[in-house]
Amino acid sequence: MTVSSAPGKVYLFGEHAVVYGEPAVPCAIERRATVRVEARDDDHVRVSATDLSLDGFTVEYAGSTDDRPDVDVPASLVEAAMGYIDAAVEQARDAADAPDAGFDITVESEIPLGAGLGSSAAVTVAGIDAATRELGHAIPIEEIADRAYRAESNVQEGQASRADTFCSAVGGAVRVEGDDCRRIDAPDLPIVVGFDGGAGDTGELVAGVRALKEQYGFANDTIGTIGDIVRTGERYLDPDPEGPAATLDETERIEEIGRLMDFNHGLLESLGVSSRSLDSMVWAAREAGAHGAKLTGAGGGGCIAALDPTPETLTALRFTPGCEEAFRAELAADGVRRLE
Repeated sequence: MTVSSAPGKVYLFGEHAVVYGEPAVPCAIERRATVRVEARDDDHVRVSATDLSLDGFTVEYAGSTDDRPDVDVPASLVEAAMGYIDAAVEQARDAADAPDAGFDITVESEIPLGAGLGSSAAVTVAGIDAATRELGHAIPIEEIADRAYRAESNVQEGQASRADTFCSAVGGAVRVEGDDCRRIDAPDLPIVVGFDGGAGDTGELVAGVRALKEQYGFANDTIGTIGDIVRTGERYLDPDPEGPAATLDETERIEEIGRLMDFNHGLLESLGVSSRSLDSMVWAAREAGAHGAKLTGAGGGGCIAALDPTPETLTALRFTPGCEEAFRAELAADGVRRLE
């Protein structure tokens, strides 16, 4: 048996706009998906998911995931979860030149499904790494990131970006703009996450932004403005030694990053991807004294990320109607971990 884990993520800036070639900055967090893989003697794949914020399921199939588990959650989330596992299997088979390889796969995750914390990317990254190693064909981290992106792009019908999968594979804070992906230095960010217990439909939300962008010029301008926020934020995350941000101490830099997160949330709200519960959590964090707060991920429900080194935001979120869970999220310095 081979075991790998990969982290989830929060976006400081740039979700949705990154789909159109604008830059984005996600940060890996220490909430992980763990995938255990054992090779079989036939070409079947048996998947057990013990915790994907579902009731848990087991399904065995050959060739494709046409058989869906019977669980009491939206069908789109179950289909997406199975689709990512299926795509990871196909990438592993291709990498190892083993088209008929079969696997027993167990998925455990600390990352809520569809909540904007990168659960699909983490499962895909960990799955590709574990399956290729189980076949005796370990591949470099950069190839894992690339193959995970291709898997996500296939499931999302070409609407994925490299941001989530690259961040999950390499860890830390990363900058992604089109095919240009790299790690960046960042201060020790005091990230607090609020979760409303729900999930957005990524495909539907991305399609909605695309429709706005095609219909209204100012929506297209909004996408570009989000890109400008990312470029400004980079100056405070990883300042040029000769630039003005280099004169600020770490606390002042984090304060500026928070202000830019506030701007970013407002623009995402204008694109129709926020929700009442997300906005309530954002305002609760701001009123508690957070440096900034915004939704993270596709939106429509799920999670917000705030910056606050004090306990005030965490406490406020736990008493905010509609917030089911709040926790502090440490930056994950490493991405995929090879456990066995």
